[in-house]
Parts: sequence; C-alpha cells; structure tokens
Amino acid sequence: MKLQFTYGKLPPGLTLRDPATALATWFGSGLVPFASGTWGTLAALPFAWAIWTVGGWWALLAATIAVSALGVWASDRIGARTGVKDAGFVVIDEVAGMWLTLLFAPFEIWAWTLAFFLFRAADIVKPFPANWADTKRAGGIGVMADDLFAALWSGVAIWCVATYVPVNDVLANFGF
Repeated sequence: MKLQFTYGKLPPGLTLRDPATALATWFGSGLVPFASGTWGTLAALPFAWAIWTVGGWWALLAATIAVSALGVWASDRIGARTGVKDAGFVVIDEVAGMWLTLLFAPFEIWAWTLAFFLFRAADIVKPFPANWADTKRAGGIGVMADDLFAALWSGVAIWCVATYVPVNDVLANFGF
C-alpha cells in the first residue's frame, strides 16, 4: 500500500530536518509530484559521479554499501512513523540500486545513461527475486532488497553490453 499524501509535502510529523527523512527522500527528490522513483534515481547520478571521480570504483562500492545500510535504517523509521511498508516518497532504495548498477558499468556517459534506463526498467518490472522481496519482505530490508535485486539484473545487462557490444565504434559511426 502506498501512503496517500499531498505531492511535494511530507506527511504530518515528518520533516527534512530529520536525518532519516532527508536520507529516505534523498534530500527531497522523492517529493517530486510524479515518478518519484525516477527522480530519486536521477538524483543519485551526480553523487555517484562525484564519488567515482574522487575515489574510483572502490569508493562507489563503499558508498553503495553505506547507503544500503542507511537505507534500511531510514526506511524502517519512515515505515514505523507512517505505518506504510514502502511510502512512495522513499527513494533511497533507488539510490542504492542505481549505484549498484553503475558498479557494473564503465565510467563513460553512454554506459551511465544506459545503466539509468536499464535500472529503471528492472525496478519497474521487478524480475525475480525483486518481485519476491517487494511482496514478501517487511521493513527496511524489504524496501531496499527489491531495488538491489533489480540492480543486479540491470548491472549484468550493462556489463554484457559494455563487454560484448562495440558501443564506442557504433557511437563513432554517428559522430559521437
């Protein structure tokens, strides 16, 4: 069940000054009036780019683990306060999923763009075991697990494309 609320506003009792709410909404990006998961995923990209630029693949791996753990905590708190398993404005799970997907992608704009679309597709379709985690797991673990499972699917897909498709040659043929 999704929490009914006025788009752009948090339910009563929640504020972005609370660390759990700020993280769960990824600093308010989950409050966008439509497609909050897509906006949360998009908001994850500049952070991932900065982390990778400063510390490389290993830094993004560490950040993915950290944001996943923080996501369990923040999602649990939001769920306890609202009584809703996975409120629509909670998008930290999309952040963790996007970052996990990017760990399989080369650090190139075409790969990150494709990774974004592949992750959004996997997050929406929820192939097994993401669908199982979405319906059978409760609390913050359930909120986070379905997106992390979806990210594994999209991560393998982007790795396959990057490994077996001569994308740079194709793009060069089109002047990129």
